[in-house]
Amino acid sequence: MHINNAFKLLTHLELFTLLGAEGCLFSVNEKLSVDRRALRQIIKELKKWRAHATTLLSLYIPPGRPISDVVNMLRQELAITENIKLKQTRDAVQWALTTAIERLSMLRETPKNGLVVFAGLNRDTGDSIVLVFSPPDPVPVYFYRTDKEFHTEFLEPMIEESEIYGIVIIERDEATIGLLKPSGVQVLDEIEWFIPGKHHKGGQSQRRFDRIIEQMVEEFYKHVAEKVNSYFLPLVESGKLKGVIIAGPGYAKHDFLKEADNLDYRIRNLIIGEPIDVAYQGIVGLREVVMRAKDMLTKQRYVEVLNIFEEFKYHIAKDDGLVVYGQKDVEEALNNGAVDKLLICDDHPDFEKLEKLATDRGSKVVVIPSSIDEYQWFKDTFACIAAITRYPLAV
Repeated sequence: MHINNAFKLLTHLELFTLLGAEGCLFSVNEKLSVDRRALRQIIKELKKWRAHATTLLSLYIPPGRPISDVVNMLRQELAITENIKLKQTRDAVQWALTTAIERLSMLRETPKNGLVVFAGLNRDTGDSIVLVFSPPDPVPVYFYRTDKEFHTEFLEPMIEESEIYGIVIIERDEATIGLLKPSGVQVLDEIEWFIPGKHHKGGQSQRRFDRIIEQMVEEFYKHVAEKVNSYFLPLVESGKLKGVIIAGPGYAKHDFLKEADNLDYRIRNLIIGEPIDVAYQGIVGLREVVMRAKDMLTKQRYVEVLNIFEEFKYHIAKDDGLVVYGQKDVEEALNNGAVDKLLICDDHPDFEKLEKLATDRGSKVVVIPSSIDEYQWFKDTFACIAAITRYPLAV
């Protein structure tokens, strides 16, 4: 057996893994907890695994469930596997069960958030995986299954972003519904509506035609409101939506709030500030809203990153000695306690090492998301790592 790239990543994330005699990974450290960032990468790697038969083991143990009860259940399952006719499948399932039993038998009790176990073989590559960890939120269900893929659906809600703002950009015949998350902006829907232009014949015909146009605009606003309700209410009910921003050119944004009486009151109650003037729709419009709403969103993590990134570019332009880059120089500055803010991409190969070093030295870690416009520039120019220092290191 050998360790594949997924294992190297998991080892790099310091998921308390140890190389066993068979060449597979397993968790034996008492410190089994993982944070949301690590969990996101674990799920990403687990989703890559596929088996030809139902041999991949997924086990969820909720808080309070005795380890001994779970181990006894797995032993019973192990005995039943003798009935599997195909030797290759039987051997793979027995390996997963035996390994899970061995790892769980090393633990005295279930951690406060419960435990999750994944174990399996890839007979095509010879790779194996065994992970035992405690997630950032309590395990919601007692679940055991061997399948052709790992079951991560009970973990996925734990990595969903909870600091979300809704954005509605509205014109008389066009709208964009989007979200601002800590990871960036996201377009949920772009809506276009046919609204005729002005009628110029004059008289009663013109007034009647104008009334028809206004009715069409009102219907459009109501349609948009229904869409907004469908996208935002689930976020309201889960407590994830922190606010709603209304934006657009001209008076349409004000008219929308007056005439869309079917906009749910819970969404209306979350509207922050006055409607914002923006010129564009789509992803460009959403980014324009974020830039213009910075004062209202100073505590939102994505906006905070944008502000710090602007500070970083300011120091570069000023050439005041308050910026260092290159891993060697940044690491040296961190060791000397000179770093105020560490700027780093979350896929940097030494992320965990540098994050820990920064935290130990009291430096703020700023993760640069791929959704900001300058991400590629930062990656190409600075290899995804730089720092703003507390005092000039070189001028």
